[in-house]
Amino acid sequence: MTLDQLRIFVAVAERLHVTQAATALNMTQSAASTAVAALESALRTPLFDRVGRGVVLNAAGRLLLPEAKAVLARVAQAEQALDDLQGLRRGHLGLHASQTIAGYWLPPLMHRFRAAWPQVTLSLVIGNTAQVARAVADGEADLGFVEGDLVIQGARLRHDDALLARIPVATDRMVLVVGAGHPWAGRTQLDAGELAGVGWVLRERGSGTRQVFEDALGKFRVDPERLDVRMELPSNEAVRAAVEAGAGATVISRLVAAAGIASGSLVELPLAFPERCFTVLRHGDHHRSRAEAALLELIRG
Repeated sequence: MTLDQLRIFVAVAERLHVTQAATALNMTQSAASTAVAALESALRTPLFDRVGRGVVLNAAGRLLLPEAKAVLARVAQAEQALDDLQGLRRGHLGLHASQTIAGYWLPPLMHRFRAAWPQVTLSLVIGNTAQVARAVADGEADLGFVEGDLVIQGARLRHDDALLARIPVATDRMVLVVGAGHPWAGRTQLDAGELAGVGWVLRERGSGTRQVFEDALGKFRVDPERLDVRMELPSNEAVRAAVEAGAGATVISRLVAAAGIASGSLVELPLAFPERCFTVLRHGDHHRSRAEAALLELIRG
């Protein structure tokens, strides 16, 4: 039993005439008759009684007709739903993002997306880089937004790992800042060798911010284990507040530090840290929906 056979059966049952049904379906009378015969063969029962040149539904046909109509209606609904999804008239995107991206960079882009496609809903879950990558790998997120390299369960992923597709979408500048009352606040020059001689307030291990900072220390030939880390905090806002209070120095995104620098509660120091890349992660084996493609096009446009 096929959907085409059901469609032809319904057309014949509604008109009680094979030729008229075939004309309505833009097919030959013989093809329509063959389809009805094949359906009856598959069901092992006649559906019509032949009366003269016409047909009438028998008891089996009358029983099947509402069921066939219901099946065809559900198929039509499914086709419409898929059409709506492809046309961005409905749908949902589950996003996961690391804290800097989720708190400062991504929300305006989400607003622009919703303004363009209001019928597509968005949800956002915040985690560190490792948590976001794991959510995408496990299929819990459609797209993940991270900064820095990927760390999952303590092991750095290979750059050629086929599981996660990586799409660079933006760059972010890291800055070294201290509170306004810190002894370094008035410095106009700073050497990388001095970094081990100051107290630090840092994000937790596994965060993109912490990873980029420690990678930069390696390029400065400073051992991260030699740092005097006085606090490890789980959010950018907590790090910023502690540094503003005088707890130590930190390296954070300029997106996070901008308000404090502008108000004078934070002082940016003259030691250049490298830019980091904001990257979108998606599962390499999953179909990319129109909604995903539209969001990525908006971000990169």
